[in-house]
Amino acid sequence: MTINLSYSNLVNVVFIAAGLGICGLSIMQIGAGMHIRKEAKKYLQLFLTLINIYISMHFIRMLLEGHTGTAFAIAIRAVTFVEFLVSGFMIFMLSLLILYITQPGKYSKPIFYVFLALVGIHTLGLILNLFTNFYYHFDEFNVYQRGRGYVMSNIMHILMLLQNMFLLIKYKTKVNKKLASALWLYLLSPLAAIGAQILFQEIQFVILATVISAAYLYYVIVRIQLERYSEQQKEKERLDTELTMATRIQAETLPNIFPAFPERDDFNIYASMNPAKEVGGDFYDFFLIDDTHLGLVMADVSGKGIPAALFMMVSKILIQNIAMMGNSPAEVLQYVNNQLCTNNPEEMFVTVWYGCLDLETGVLEAANAGHEYPILKNADGSFELFKDKHGFVIGGMEGVKYKQYEMQMQPGSKLFIYTDGVPEATNASNEMFGTERLVHALRMAENKTPKQILEQVDSIVKDFVKDAPQFDDLTMLCIEYMGQKGRE
Repeated sequence: MTINLSYSNLVNVVFIAAGLGICGLSIMQIGAGMHIRKEAKKYLQLFLTLINIYISMHFIRMLLEGHTGTAFAIAIRAVTFVEFLVSGFMIFMLSLLILYITQPGKYSKPIFYVFLALVGIHTLGLILNLFTNFYYHFDEFNVYQRGRGYVMSNIMHILMLLQNMFLLIKYKTKVNKKLASALWLYLLSPLAAIGAQILFQEIQFVILATVISAAYLYYVIVRIQLERYSEQQKEKERLDTELTMATRIQAETLPNIFPAFPERDDFNIYASMNPAKEVGGDFYDFFLIDDTHLGLVMADVSGKGIPAALFMMVSKILIQNIAMMGNSPAEVLQYVNNQLCTNNPEEMFVTVWYGCLDLETGVLEAANAGHEYPILKNADGSFELFKDKHGFVIGGMEGVKYKQYEMQMQPGSKLFIYTDGVPEATNASNEMFGTERLVHALRMAENKTPKQILEQVDSIVKDFVKDAPQFDDLTMLCIEYMGQKGRE
């Protein structure tokens, strides 16, 4: 198989080779592009592949043209059919891109169906041409000849081109300026190429124009994608910095210096919080109301992240402020609940366990607003779940009354309070750690200090969960009451 090596054919071969090379390299670069959206990758790869097929079919037609014989006749007709068919799908792909970018609202679907119908008509026309030679035909030497209806083969392209131009003009404010210029180049460059081809009929300027405009369109789309990725990275870095600051601020609002009261020997306390996200909704607190009364708080805000952390801050401040005024645990929860319900458009809520320990008598007055049961160890016993009286969550409904109860702690007694992130810690088999395992873990460390108890429970929970992701905050507090004996 040979090709006529005339000047025009040599130029065409150069154009075709350059086009195949440019499109091929572009497809490879798109595949390796880490920061290009998947949708953009798929579109560009398909679009450039269609151009490659179009150019390849044209080149094969050049090789086949002028060779006689049945096999050559069948081959050149098949190749030309694919070439014309692909040219229609190329303009269809471009039309879809422009439709996606301009987003004409309620007209999107009707325009899409019009484009689809035009492609269907174009395909049907090419199939009919196989039997009628209406668009084009090949003579006895298998040389391409235009048919009497050749102009009709371009109707679909012209209608789509006009529709695309209308969309770009009508919705120009929605289109990135660089992208708009690349789209206009792709739409109009073939017209200029056709003009040049009128003067130099044998040279395929249309192929050159198609490849150059497609390569520029590819470059612009990828450039926009990379710029957006860069902006997203900058925004992510800014958010990461703010989250780091929020994490530090939140950690500093909780008592985190131990021993917390080095001058006191009538009790020993330790607490920890490991948020599931950068900031969490759990919180603990402890504070001396006066010289003989210690306030203890364990709470869990609904939700996670920044909103929960903000709600947590408000709740913590309210609880401590009301408690410091000497109110009973039931009164504290009732007042805080009413305050949070007054202005809570997001309808967030918080479960709270609040207790006030008399450091002289060991009497612990407490109230529970939908929180986990406390776990108590008497001086001469083991850790046991203390099933107290539950009330409604804080922030859920205004006017709720909370029931108060008492627990008697003797010297050597220990109290463990926690959030649901501990018993609900889940392993890879979707099995929860559970309250029974928690009580068992506490009993294994019941003779240790509060700090050692929390460290052992944390270690056992982590060993149970292993590599499964942490879905909830893990917050724990343990206090050992020594009483007056500790002061002797």
